[in-house]
Amino acid sequence: MTEAEDRKPQSDEARSAFRQPGGVAAPADGESSTTSEFEIPQGLAVPRPTGTESETTSEFALPEGLDAPPAAPPEGEGSAFATPSTYSAWTAPTTFTPASGFPAVNLTDVPWQDRMRAMLRMPVAERPAPETAQRHDDETGPAVPRVLDLTLRIGELLLAGGEGAEDVEAAMFAVCRSYGLDRCEPNVTFTLLSISHQPSLVEDPVTASRTVRRRGTDYTRLAAVFHLVDDLSDPDTNISLEEAYRRLAEMRRNRHPYPTWVLTTASGLLAGAASVLVGGGLTVFVAAMLGSMLGDRLAWLCAGRGLPEFYQFAVAAMPPAAMGVALTVTHVDVKASAVITGGLFALLPGRALVAGVQDGLTGFYITASARLLEVMYFFVSIVAGVLIVLYFGVQLGAELNPDAALGTGDEPVVQIGASMLLSLAFAILLQQERSTVLAVTLNGGVAWSVYGAMHIAGGISPVASTAAAAGLVGLFGQLMSRYRFASALPYTTAAIGPLLPGSATYFGLLAIAQSEVDRGLVSLSTAVALAMAIAIGVNLGGEISRLFLKVPGAASAAGRRAAKRTRGF
Repeated sequence: MTEAEDRKPQSDEARSAFRQPGGVAAPADGESSTTSEFEIPQGLAVPRPTGTESETTSEFALPEGLDAPPAAPPEGEGSAFATPSTYSAWTAPTTFTPASGFPAVNLTDVPWQDRMRAMLRMPVAERPAPETAQRHDDETGPAVPRVLDLTLRIGELLLAGGEGAEDVEAAMFAVCRSYGLDRCEPNVTFTLLSISHQPSLVEDPVTASRTVRRRGTDYTRLAAVFHLVDDLSDPDTNISLEEAYRRLAEMRRNRHPYPTWVLTTASGLLAGAASVLVGGGLTVFVAAMLGSMLGDRLAWLCAGRGLPEFYQFAVAAMPPAAMGVALTVTHVDVKASAVITGGLFALLPGRALVAGVQDGLTGFYITASARLLEVMYFFVSIVAGVLIVLYFGVQLGAELNPDAALGTGDEPVVQIGASMLLSLAFAILLQQERSTVLAVTLNGGVAWSVYGAMHIAGGISPVASTAAAAGLVGLFGQLMSRYRFASALPYTTAAIGPLLPGSATYFGLLAIAQSEVDRGLVSLSTAVALAMAIAIGVNLGGEISRLFLKVPGAASAAGRRAAKRTRGF
């Protein structure tokens, strides 16, 4: 380069900070060989220990004769989970493992519901590795998408049958672990089920979902699904995917255990027994039975026409109310209010209420909100149907007194018998297995006996008496379900039938129909308080029952974390 060229103005490219300096040879491949400012420049040797005094005096120096392990070869670029080339186990930073270590969680010799619930509440990194319960001829195991599909189908049947969200997640988690799938995360909402499985930290997760569009009450099918999950969780029972799919198909194809005419008769018996519980006689029993059976048939007709459940409940609530108004207009000397109250017992959504409160208490707030909203819509539909009939009854001159108080009769034996008949009819309406009907009937009689002893004989408030009786129902139901490795719903839902707030609901609606809104709202608030007492009592009884069982991790930090789950810790 000449002196004239040196004095010539330099171009923008020549003044660029990224231009190759003069005298430095470019890489052979034409690309920049160094892109990281932390890379050791070429030609610079890393000093190694030479055994000088400054290095040998360190208490962390390697013993003489022991060489440091060679560094792992660098991984390929593009992986965020690759081990850095500068990492060495000898120079790794301190971990955050506590001095006492992680507490071991005992997950053996307990029901699968407790095992799965304990692991779901544990962090993913602390869950024990799955021990595959189901063996396969193929060493690679079953296809992951098929296992996830089976899991979703099982969860769909449980959620559609009214099972709580936590129990549905526990069942889905049990199915995945029985086929050896680790790092699975099920997620349950009111209408959507999803599950995600991540094979490893560097592989993409596999996610599947399923929508629950139809809901039906069939506790026989619910018990069959729980039996299948129990068999899958048993290491001594070898069930292939094809066998599990076949059993699921049989559950869907099986007809309900009771025909339609039996369900209609059970609906009438339920209403008649409820009318006896509030002080009615034989005439009231027959009138409430006929009104409820007529309402049930009208609801079936609306369902066949494709009307939503909101209108079905409204139509079903009209005949019992009309029967009570007719008895009042014709001046028949009976308690017409007991007829209407008995008809309401058969319609109050106790099952959905208990499931909604249980989801809220266990931390599934979205599902709980949806369930309670469904309960509110059903309640509004019942209110609309009864209010229409009561309004026309008042216009016709029916003398309905909202200040009247329904009694409970003077014969405790008759009352206990009526409560057991009510629970029996409720169990038939829920399509329960015949083997569980006797247990839930006795449970309902015990619940009414406790309520009568506390409220009628002891003078305790009805809310506290209802909560105590419902807690006993939940306690016995949970113990029976653990003994038979089944769901607790068939042993608790029908047993709370005698405790439902039918009379408070009726008097609240009657007061509103007679333009006494304030008094009506007070009575409806009492009904809501009784309903919440039932739901909370059932859930609390189930939690108390676990105190008498061997709960995994109860004495460890994992157990304490599970207890703190809904408090944000």
